[in-house]
Amino acid sequence: MTFRTRLFAAAGLAGALLALAGCKTKGDIVVDDGVGIASVRGVCPAVGVPDYTGDITLFRSPGATDAGAIDVTAVLTNLRPSCNDAGAGDKVLTQVGFDVLARRTDTRGARTVQLPYFVTVLRGGRAVIAKRLGTISLTFADGQDRAQAHGTGSAYVDRAEATLPPEVRNRLTRKRKAGDADAAIDPLAQPDVRAAVARATFEVLVGFQLDQSQLAYNATR
Repeated sequence: MTFRTRLFAAAGLAGALLALAGCKTKGDIVVDDGVGIASVRGVCPAVGVPDYTGDITLFRSPGATDAGAIDVTAVLTNLRPSCNDAGAGDKVLTQVGFDVLARRTDTRGARTVQLPYFVTVLRGGRAVIAKRLGTISLTFADGQDRAQAHGTGSAYVDRAEATLPPEVRNRLTRKRKAGDADAAIDPLAQPDVRAAVARATFEVLVGFQLDQSQLAYNATR
């Protein structure tokens, strides 16, 4: 799957760097009022929901995709990440809480629906380095068309891998005065800096575990 992500944290400078989720300000990439970058992100990953995986539709009949055949719809929302990068351990833990809001078309009888979801760690915007699957249960009371449940997930990121090398960090944050030979050069335009930033950039992504037909439905409706 190619991930296009709606990030909970802000996207980084020129779309190349990702700011923190849950570790606000401390590790954000901040462009100085002068020339240069005042600070860079920390080791906490950004957290988000990949496009087309934030909702799911179940149909009463296999292969049906028309509105009249819809059985249950659900959306994954209210993403709440928590990350503490101040520890000294080798791993950085990110915990994510979220809500699932569901609706059914047939309200007769009590019913429980189980929906699968994933928590994935993505590196450099491309490589999946870890993935966990979970199931969330939603219980509809008799006569009720709506149900809600709370889900959680967690992921570890290697602290050393998510830390920019000092030389690269210095190149990003070094003060440059207007008129200097390199004042107009964006350090992120330099291939080795961009590559180092990509290697140290991690995301924790949460979404419904969909099959190909469900993904196609979400992408084309």
